[in-house]
Amino acid sequence: MSSCCTLPVEVRIKDLIRIGVVDEFEKDEPPKNVAKRLQKEGIVERFNQKSGIFTLARMSNDDCLYLDRKSRLCTIYDKRPDTCRNHPKVGPRPGYCAYKPKPPAR
Repeated sequence: MSSCCTLPVEVRIKDLIRIGVVDEFEKDEPPKNVAKRLQKEGIVERFNQKSGIFTLARMSNDDCLYLDRKSRLCTIYDKRPDTCRNHPKVGPRPGYCAYKPKPPAR
């Protein structure tokens, strides 16, 4: 069982281009300007200027923004960031997140 689909996903500008939220022309812009736009759009949670790393936003239940809540499948699997590509593949179904967060205690 993998919980990677609820971890903060760190990405670089090339990942954002691959995902399709940044275009080729924007890569020459200051990354903090790109980050500001993506934060407004709810795609990026934060940006570390020193490392050049963006952290993708997560849903209210901490799932990755690109994880389908019902199917538990990655909606951008073919374009997923390097962080996800390099994560050890756990389980028989690539792109499927078996981890389901526990419901909040009452």
